[in-house]
Amino acid sequence: MGRLDGDRRGWLRGAPPPGWVRALPLVLIVCVCVAALVSSEPLDLGFLLGAIPPLAVLSYGPVATGVLGVAVVVMLNVPAFHLDQPGQTDVLTVCFVAALSVFVAFVRRRRDLQLDIERTIAEAAQNALVPPVPERVGSVRCAGLYRAAQRGTLVGGDFFDVRMSAHGVRAVLGDVQGHGLAAVATVASLLGAFREAVLDQPALEAVAARLDRRLVVDSARVAHAELFATAVLLEFTPGADAVRIVVCGHPPPVLLRDGTATEVDVVPWTPLGLGIADDAPLTSHVLPLRHGDRLFLASDGVSEARDAAGVFYPLLDRLPSLAAGADPATTADRVWRDVLRHCPAIRDDVTMLVLAPARPRRR
Repeated sequence: MGRLDGDRRGWLRGAPPPGWVRALPLVLIVCVCVAALVSSEPLDLGFLLGAIPPLAVLSYGPVATGVLGVAVVVMLNVPAFHLDQPGQTDVLTVCFVAALSVFVAFVRRRRDLQLDIERTIAEAAQNALVPPVPERVGSVRCAGLYRAAQRGTLVGGDFFDVRMSAHGVRAVLGDVQGHGLAAVATVASLLGAFREAVLDQPALEAVAARLDRRLVVDSARVAHAELFATAVLLEFTPGADAVRIVVCGHPPPVLLRDGTATEVDVVPWTPLGLGIADDAPLTSHVLPLRHGDRLFLASDGVSEARDAAGVFYPLLDRLPSLAAGADPATTADRVWRDVLRHCPAIRDDVTMLVLAPARPRRR
C-alpha cells in the first residue's frame, strides 16, 4: 500500500499541469487565427496574442515558449490576419513580453528540476525512515496507509512498522507529540528502538518499556522537551492463533470478526515517555484469534475527524461494510476515502494498519 502523500498535490503545488493548461496557448492561437481569417474587417486581437507567451510559461519550457513567442510576432505582422495593423510600439511590447516569458520559463524549469530532486530525496528519506509495509510478514498479511497533515510534506508524527522476530510477528502503530516535520526526529528514534527491541526482547511488554526509555532519555537531553507518544504494540504467535496486545495511551485495536467491528478490551497504560513505574508493571492482553479475523489499527486522525457539524467519524459503524470482502490494502484505502468524504479538511496525520493473520490449514 502506497504511503506517500502525492495524491494530494495539485498542479499549483508541484504536480504536472493538466492537459487543458498545456493546450490553452495553442487553442488561443487557433481561435485568433480563425477569427481573423473569417472576419472581413480588421480585428484588434493583438492583446490576446500578447497573453500567449505568459500562458506558455505555466506548462512549457523556454524553447517552446520562445517558439510560441515568435509565432505571435509573426502573426502580428502577417497582413492576411487583418489584426488592425498594430503599431511599432505594440509589436515591441509583445516582443518584450515574449522575451521576458522565455526568461521566466527558464527560471521555472530550473526550479522545477530542483524541486523534483528535493522531493526524490524526501521520498528516499521517507522510505528509509518508515519503509512501506510488506504485503506479508510471516503468517500475517499487512497493509499500511499514511497521510501527513502538513501539506507538502511526506513525513509527520505518526509511525508504524511490522517485523518478524523469534517470538512471532510484532507490529507497532503510534502517534508522537505534535505532527509534521517537528516530530520526525522522535519518530526516527522510536522506530530505531522498536526494531532493535523486536530482536532482543523476549516479551512484548519489554519492547514497550524500551520505547518508553528511549523517549525518557531523549527528553532528558533537551530542557523542557516533554517528549511523549501514544502507541499500540502487537505480537502474533507463530501459529497466528492468538495475538498479544499492549496499549500505551493509544486507541485500542479494532477486531473485525464475522461482519462486526469491536474495540478490543485492553487495559491501557500511560503514553510512552512518561516512565513505566516498577511498582505498576505494564500488562498485556492476549486475544485468541479465529479463522478470518482481522485487526484494524488507526491513529486518532481517523476517529477524531469531524464533519462540518462537528460530528466525529463513526469508525466502528462504517468499518464492517468497508472491510466486507476486502483484502487489507483495499480496506485501508476504502476507510481513507470514506474519512475524506466525512471530513474533507483533514487537520491531523492519518495512519492505518490492517493486519490479517493467515493461520496454516491443518491437514
